[in-house]
Amino acid sequence: MPKPNKQSKRPTDVNQWARQMVEESTRDTGGASIPIPPTSAQISAFMAEMGRKGGKIGGKRRLISLTPERRKEIALKAARARWANNGKH
Repeated sequence: MPKPNKQSKRPTDVNQWARQMVEESTRDTGGASIPIPPTSAQISAFMAEMGRKGGKIGGKRRLISLTPERRKEIALKAARARWANNGKH
């Protein structure tokens, strides 16, 4: 048994078909066709998510590319900076 066609049948007359096309293209869709610009909070959240994603990738790549000595230097510098700010939070 063939499936029923759920789409409306196209009229055979060209004028009727043209009218149907105009009605379908100008039909009010409840505002769905007009995009609402994002708020600054939405943009900020989106950009933060992109930064997090890039940071995760970048950290792994950096770990592979650095030598163990250079990683130790970076860790010591970070530890010294944390201890230098002790009590100044």
